Amino acid sequence: MARLAAILFSIIGTSTAGTFMIAALVMGYDTARPIIIAVSLGVLVAVPITWLVSKAIIERG
Repeated sequence: MARLAAILFSIIGTSTAGTFMIAALVMGYDTARPIIIAVSLGVLVAVPITWLVSKAIIERG
């Protein structure tokens, strides 16, 4: 499961980090600190999402 989770995290982590960064930019936070915070939160949110997705894939397979 760890290998699958690592592969999925590379996709899910970048997607959520990018989504959070775009949301921060749309809200007008265009300096470095808010963008870094948004990207960090996106990566943190990606961890449980990756775990849930990999668990669901393994249970179905």
